[in-house]
Amino acid sequence: MLYRLIRPAIFRLDAETAHGLSIKALKLLPKPHRHPDAGPLAVKVAGLTFPNPLGMAAGYDKDGEVPDALLKLGFGFAEVGSITPLPQPGNPRPRLFRLAEDEAVINRMGFNNRGGKEAAARLARRRWRGGIVGINIGANKDSADRIADYAHMTSLMAPLADYLAVNISSPNTPGLRALQDEGALTGLLDGVLEAREYACAQSGGHRPPVFLKVAPDLEPADVEAIARIALDKKLGALIVSNTTISRPALKSYGANEAGGLSGAPLKGLALERLRDFRKATGGQLPLVGVGGIATAEDAWARIRAGASLVQLYSAIVYRGPGIARDITRGLERLMKRDGFSSIAEAVGSE
Repeated sequence: MLYRLIRPAIFRLDAETAHGLSIKALKLLPKPHRHPDAGPLAVKVAGLTFPNPLGMAAGYDKDGEVPDALLKLGFGFAEVGSITPLPQPGNPRPRLFRLAEDEAVINRMGFNNRGGKEAAARLARRRWRGGIVGINIGANKDSADRIADYAHMTSLMAPLADYLAVNISSPNTPGLRALQDEGALTGLLDGVLEAREYACAQSGGHRPPVFLKVAPDLEPADVEAIARIALDKKLGALIVSNTTISRPALKSYGANEAGGLSGAPLKGLALERLRDFRKATGGQLPLVGVGGIATAEDAWARIRAGASLVQLYSAIVYRGPGIARDITRGLERLMKRDGFSSIAEAVGSE
């Protein structure tokens, strides 16, 4: 109710300024001593027990500044990043656009972040608090060797991450999506997995599972190839999906801005792609459903279609910071309504 009252004032600000203010506001929240244990919605994925299946997707907390605040809002996990080896400013502003009539967002941020060294120092300081925090890694735009960038980021972040998310699906770094091609993807994952083994051997720490984030704009042959490689490399999960470069029918001013589209218009495409990956993997690999999730019903549909976990980002722009608790309360109700005793039972049950 409060957010609905103040949203018009927030929307008078440009989208990126409003986003920056939201990060500052979350920094004011008292940090929990420890995050609570798992509840009735707990689900185990890739050896990790998530207190509930709803996470904040990468892109919101690019520099790992407020993961504990996000967990305090009711998210079961937070994914920070994308973080690159070197700081980079990203693309010129304006680069973030609300499409209010469509409850959508277009962004062409371009992996803007303050670099791996700063983020690693910050994330190391919060490890003792617990809670599941994934670290989404990327490559610098002007890198001469992007696979080396991912390997470097893996070495840096593996000791700090509950899971690593390899982002090769942003449409805003030229040529990045080419890493989804079969040969390039195999080489990339070999580099990442080798770097993880070395880093964890050196630190004596755990081996975080590796998740791969893919685009929704894939052909059937791409889906089959990625699924095959992910199974062969024993990845922890596939995150399906990133923003889309397609433009379904949109009503809002600014719909033709360049960049990746997220929010409500992505829902159908992201759900279709999730079903494709569920079929291609035969249910043998956990899936994280992302794209157009704004309600408990949206999240439940994604779980029933095969997602063990779900994430959102754009919906918080329109629904406010109470969205995590609204969705998790709704998921408990829907799980009981449909006769399931756990999230795991419901996964892929449609």
